[in-house]
Amino acid sequence: MPTYQRFELPDAGEGLTEADIVEWRVAPGDAVEVNQIIVEIETAKSLVELPSPWSGVVAEIVVPVGQTAAVGDPIIVIDIDPEGEHGSPDERGSSHEPGTPVESASSAAPAEAGSSADNDSASPGRAAASDAPAADPAAPAAPAAPATGGGAVLVGYGTAGEQESRRHRPPSGQGDSSTLRVLAKPPVRRLARDLGIDLATVTPSGPGGIVTREDVLAHQVQVQARELATYEGDDQPWLADGDVSPDGRQTRVPVRSVRKRTAEAMVSSAFSAPHVTVFHTVDVTRTMKLVSMLREDREFSGVRVTPLLIAMKALLLAIDRHPEINASWDEDRQQIVYKHYVNLGIAAATPRGLIVPNIKDAHRLGLFSLARSLGELTANARASKTRPADMSDGTITITNVGVFGIDTGTPILNPGEAAILAFGAIRQQPWVHKGKIKVRHVTQLALSFDHRLVDGELGSRVLADVAKVLEEPARALVWG
Repeated sequence: MPTYQRFELPDAGEGLTEADIVEWRVAPGDAVEVNQIIVEIETAKSLVELPSPWSGVVAEIVVPVGQTAAVGDPIIVIDIDPEGEHGSPDERGSSHEPGTPVESASSAAPAEAGSSADNDSASPGRAAASDAPAADPAAPAAPAAPATGGGAVLVGYGTAGEQESRRHRPPSGQGDSSTLRVLAKPPVRRLARDLGIDLATVTPSGPGGIVTREDVLAHQVQVQARELATYEGDDQPWLADGDVSPDGRQTRVPVRSVRKRTAEAMVSSAFSAPHVTVFHTVDVTRTMKLVSMLREDREFSGVRVTPLLIAMKALLLAIDRHPEINASWDEDRQQIVYKHYVNLGIAAATPRGLIVPNIKDAHRLGLFSLARSLGELTANARASKTRPADMSDGTITITNVGVFGIDTGTPILNPGEAAILAFGAIRQQPWVHKGKIKVRHVTQLALSFDHRLVDGELGSRVLADVAKVLEEPARALVWG
């Protein structure tokens, strides 16, 4: 008797309750080994590859690609004793007891369909009679359809429902739907031919199922709408799982995983923490000179140096001078939790949605180590390889809206944090420098904070310190 093991969806992160199946690496009948990657899932935080805990043969895929499974639900069944004597379906049962396969409706359907097909082929007359739609007493009588060469059938008069049924389900042995002729008058056929429309794709509305001129024109409008739609093509993956409206003008995509969790988190943050945002426009010409110098420095070879790196360091120095901002609000206990470490989050836009991985203990890192950590974080986010642990326990965040050419914004707090800094685009523009108007590199900073634990003075001082370091990077030597 074969032994079946159900692999239940584990908690791949911290307190996650569900995940989406992204890709199965195995199929029923495949042999698997212990620790072989068998499935890729998408949690609220990242993509995770799950290994098999057993060796054996895949007996059943319980949860297909694109479906959501709750933690603890069986997602695959593995036969760990494939050489054993197979028991009957009754012995295996569908009770879902441990050690038995999980029977599903989809697995039973093909067998029933095959049995029905066998009966139909053995008794074609009976099958045709059972498949034929019930006669409509109010409809005109349908004359017999004479056979034509090549297996084609000339469909006679009948109700619209009968016409549609016959066109899409030819009788056994009479050819497929492409060989059937649709009932239409010569002018209508000529109109369809001129418009490049296949009459077999038009839904008839005329008496007895005749395709009318209005039917053809209405179908043309639908076709044009689909041609104008933008959902087709491999360059729009966000529409891949959606349902397209009949006119092709809308696609409805279910909200899942990262996008769903982001929405929940942002709504919770926006309506639970009173947000305040302060702004500062700053001359960052010296920062740009420092970036150029570091890019040519051999000590920084192998890492990418950007103005964001200097902004990160500036924020860390400001936190060191004003550690009260590195905190969170505990609503349940009515406490303010001050963090003695900085896990610096970087908001990253990915094809899966917005995620905020963080650099652990960023306050301990020098500029080079910070640059290397930023590079690894960005690469993992773009490759959808961010681990759940990389997104947990963040204390403060930077969002680089400047990379999109945006000057500034009013960012929403990452849940559990007291502040978030928006770093805007750096532009060359006229600026008063030492009493003279010169072309300088200028950017805008915005700091949003939770007004329950950060008042206006503290938020303003933190932002002012960030601006001072970006304006004069040498100040970091004094404050560091």
